Amino acid sequence: MITLHHCPQTRSMRTLWLLNELEVEFQVRFHAFDQSLREPEYLSLSPAGRVPALEIDGERMFETGAITQYLCERFSPDRMGRSKDSMDRMAWLVWVHFAETLSQHTAALTQQHVALREDHMRSPIVMKLEAARIGKCYDAIEARLSTPVENRDYLLTSGFSAADISVGQAVYMSRYFVKLDRHPAVAEWYERISERPGFQQSLPQGDGIYTQDFYEPWPVV
Repeated sequence: MITLHHCPQTRSMRTLWLLNELEVEFQVRFHAFDQSLREPEYLSLSPAGRVPALEIDGERMFETGAITQYLCERFSPDRMGRSKDSMDRMAWLVWVHFAETLSQHTAALTQQHVALREDHMRSPIVMKLEAARIGKCYDAIEARLSTPVENRDYLLTSGFSAADISVGQAVYMSRYFVKLDRHPAVAEWYERISERPGFQQSLPQGDGIYTQDFYEPWPVV
C-alpha cells in the first residue's frame, strides 16, 4: 500500500494528482497545515516537517520532484514519465523540476499573506518582488507553449505527462497571487489540464490554506 501524507493546497497536491493519474492503489492521510508537522512522529517521515511524505514498500520519501520521478519510473515510465530513450526525456526532467522554481515564489507569498498573522511582519516589497518572479516563471511557460511545434497542447511534444502535473499544480497555487491575463497560452493550457478527473480529484474537499480567491500585493508606501 502507498500512503500519501497530504495537506490540501500544498505541494502534496502534486503527488495526489499524479497518483490519481497513475491509477494505482493508495491511501491519503490528511494533516493540518500547522505545527503538528513539526512533531517527532511526522518528522520521522519528512525531516524538514513538510508535505508531501510518501510511504511505499516500507520506505519513506519526501520532496515532490524525487517522488514524481520515482513513481513515474516505477509505474508509468512512458505515459506519465519519459524513459531514458525518449526524445522528450530531457524536457520532462526540466519541467518536472521547474515546478519547484515556481512553487518557491508562491510559498514566499503564502507566508506573507497567510502565515504571518501580524501586519507589521509583512513586507509589501517582498510581495511585489515575489509576484514579479512568478510573472517571469509564467513567461517561461508561455514561451514553451507558444513554440511553433505541431500539436503542442502540453509541455512535451509527445503529450500529457507528469511534467504538466508538476507545473500545472504550481500554477494552480500561484494563481492566488498572479493572474494569467497576460499569458494566454498558459491560461489555455491550464484550463485544458485542470479539466482532467485526476486534477479535480486532487482539489480540496473542504477548507484549504487560502481564505480568498486572490491576494493583491500591498502597495509600497
